[in-house]
Amino acid sequence: MAWFERDGQRTYFEDAGQGEAVLALPGWGGSIAEFARLRAELADGFRVVAADLPGSGRSHPQPRAYPATFYRDDARTFLDLLDHLAIDAAHVVGFSDGGEVGLVMAGLAPDRIRSVVAWGAAGYLEPTPETSAGLSRLIDDPPESLLPLAAYLAEAYGADHARTMAANWSAALAEIAAAGGSISRDLADRVTSPALLITGSDDPFCPPRVVRETVGALPRGEFIEVEGGGHPLHLSHTDWLHAVVLDWLGEH
Repeated sequence: MAWFERDGQRTYFEDAGQGEAVLALPGWGGSIAEFARLRAELADGFRVVAADLPGSGRSHPQPRAYPATFYRDDARTFLDLLDHLAIDAAHVVGFSDGGEVGLVMAGLAPDRIRSVVAWGAAGYLEPTPETSAGLSRLIDDPPESLLPLAAYLAEAYGADHARTMAANWSAALAEIAAAGGSISRDLADRVTSPALLITGSDDPFCPPRVVRETVGALPRGEFIEVEGGGHPLHLSHTDWLHAVVLDWLGEH
C-alpha cells in the first residue's frame, strides 16, 4: 500500500504482480476493496496497480471539492502515477467514474494506454430529471434505485461527509451536462487504443443507447449490453464480468 502525492492530493494505490501493467479504477465513492478478487485474478499474469479515485476510498482530500474539470484532472493524476511507477503504458480496467477516467486518459495520452475495458461508463453525461434530482438528495431522500449507494456512502463516510461529497459531485456533473455533456466523447477520435464498453440494459446512469453512441465514435470501440444488468455489474454479474475482462486483456 502506498500514496501518491500531486497538487495537494494523496492518492491511495496498491501495486502487485508482474507483466504488462493494468490500472484498476473503481467508481466514485468506492474503493479498490471492491476489486479484491478481480485484482487477485489479474495479478497471475499482469502487474496490477489499483487506485482509489481522488476524494474516494482512502484517497484525499475528503470531502473533495469537485470542479467541472475533475475527470480530466483525475486522468492527469493517474498518468502522473504511471510516470511515478515508471510505467510507459498500461491497460485500464474501470467501473463507472473509474472507466470514465480511463477513457479520458486514452484520449489525452493515446500512446500510454494499451486498451480500456469499462462498465458503467458512457463518455457522455445525459442525466434524466429523476437521476439528477436523486443525486442532489442522495443521502437524505434517495430514489429507490439509489438506496444501496446511499446506504453504502453513509456507512463508509458518515452521513455529513457523504452529504457534502454527493452535493459537490452532483454539482460538478450538472456543470458538465450544462456545458454539453461530454466527459470523453470530444476526445473519442484520439482514442486509438481498443476500448470495450459494457453496460447493463437497466443502468440508470449509462443507458445502452448513449454508450453505443460513444462506442460508435471510438476508432476501435466495442460494445456489450448485459440484459437485465444495472450499474455495478462487478457485483451482480461477477463471474461473467471477470471472464470478459481477463479474455479482453489476454487478447490485447
